[in-house]
Amino acid sequence: MTKVIAVNAGSSSLKFQLFEMPSEEVITSGIIERIGLEDGNFTIKYNGIKKNVVCPIPDHQVAVDMLLKALIDENIVSSLDDIEAVGHRVVHGGEYFGDSAVVSEDVIAKVEELCELAPLHNPANLVGYRAFNDALNNAKHVFTFDTAFHQTLDQERYLYPLPMNMYKDLKIRKYGAHGTSHKYVSEQVNEMLGNPAESRVIVCHLGNGASISAVLNGECIDTSMGFTPLAGVMMGTRCGDVDPSIMPYLCKKLDKTADEVLDIFNKESGMLGVSEISSDSRDVEDALFKDGDERALLTSLLYSRIVAKYIGAYYGELGGCDAIAFTAGVGENAAYLRRIIIDDISKAFGAFLDEELNSIRGPENRVISHPYSQIKVMVIPTNEEVMIARDTMRLLGL
Repeated sequence: MTKVIAVNAGSSSLKFQLFEMPSEEVITSGIIERIGLEDGNFTIKYNGIKKNVVCPIPDHQVAVDMLLKALIDENIVSSLDDIEAVGHRVVHGGEYFGDSAVVSEDVIAKVEELCELAPLHNPANLVGYRAFNDALNNAKHVFTFDTAFHQTLDQERYLYPLPMNMYKDLKIRKYGAHGTSHKYVSEQVNEMLGNPAESRVIVCHLGNGASISAVLNGECIDTSMGFTPLAGVMMGTRCGDVDPSIMPYLCKKLDKTADEVLDIFNKESGMLGVSEISSDSRDVEDALFKDGDERALLTSLLYSRIVAKYIGAYYGELGGCDAIAFTAGVGENAAYLRRIIIDDISKAFGAFLDEELNSIRGPENRVISHPYSQIKVMVIPTNEEVMIARDTMRLLGL
């Protein structure tokens, strides 16, 4: 048996799961939040126990040291040498990586080069790697890239209709995101379909960030996010696709720079901007069903229509659809949004939900469509960490 820790380092957070592999048993999991602040928050779960500590956590190295100390102090591992490998989520792999990669100086250099394309994420991912590398002398490391699953897109789907030198010289193209989640969910769907040789699956990863992918026979052929995670469907605070001419128009009208308007697109739009209630779908749902708020209704209808539009487009690209899968925070929990989305496509594609099944909440993979639905509709709780652990084991030959 091999102990592998899967790590997701953000700019001010560090999520982790320690696995016993290959059984994929979760030994412990948790999150360290508010790194860099006086009221940092460390939560760890193991053996049915949940512990929380609030204290200053100046940087990621301190966060990693706290985590590793807790593993020893709580007798979760007898020695840090028990951890043989660390798998790290890295957001942007550009065109360099169509798969996860064993960490080397060359791999690190390429991830550093791509920091320009993911300035909020790649630097934090590297900080997390270096902290674990310093603390675990004997462990081997693997990077798993959010963009890798989408590297199977062909040119007609990843190119933008811009001058070709912008792609050749500046690498402006669609990269996509959430690829680890899309890969995991599509694999789970295919298992539930009986692992057919041919399958057409649409994955709706709907969280605060949201993306949709079209997966043909296990390979992604299109995805909604683009050059950055701003593109595609409406999200919690991100606008998704809008007319690019809005940018210079707002710059002139509001006397703002392009970066300031981009900040509005990223942080003040989406559900938050339309509803003026919250970026959290749960708050919008409460306002709709408890208060009858009209803006909450508009937000829900707009969000669902945009998602449905992408499903329709991918139905066409795939030449039909065997299954639609909902995942991530909104996709797994917002039954009312799933209902509106499927209602929007039901007449065209013969997809129908079973209302009782749709209302169930739980951690299990499940079918929520009616038996007479021509497309199976599923809820698949995503598990990016287990995909990171699997790739780590595979690439290191453990």
